Amino acid sequence: MTGQETAGPRGEGAWLDVCAARELADGGDGVRFDWPDAARGGAPQPAFAVRHHGRVFAYLNRCAHVPVELDWLPGKFFDDSGLYLICATHGAMYEPASGRCVGGPCRGASLIALRCEEHDGRVRVLT
Repeated sequence: MTGQETAGPRGEGAWLDVCAARELADGGDGVRFDWPDAARGGAPQPAFAVRHHGRVFAYLNRCAHVPVELDWLPGKFFDDSGLYLICATHGAMYEPASGRCVGGPCRGASLIALRCEEHDGRVRVLT
């Protein structure tokens, strides 16, 4: 991860470079990164990016039920089927495309999504 920032669209912030797009396999390991939370004065928040059905999604790495990180080992966000993101602490299951909890104690709540895109073979997130 480079952590390099470039100007965002129409002055909306900056793009944070996360990783090479090829690093994210569909339903495979995610990439962790620190997201500078402007609402908290730029204090870095743990976040991650994953690929699901060919698209890249990024979220704060914080369960909607209890504010703990989801991955059981660095980058391990998907369940065994590769279909759902899962919280290692208590098994809450999230849809990768929406971040909505579909199973577990936080059913109906959602992960906090980050605006991300693939650009020139890189994954980047708007800060």
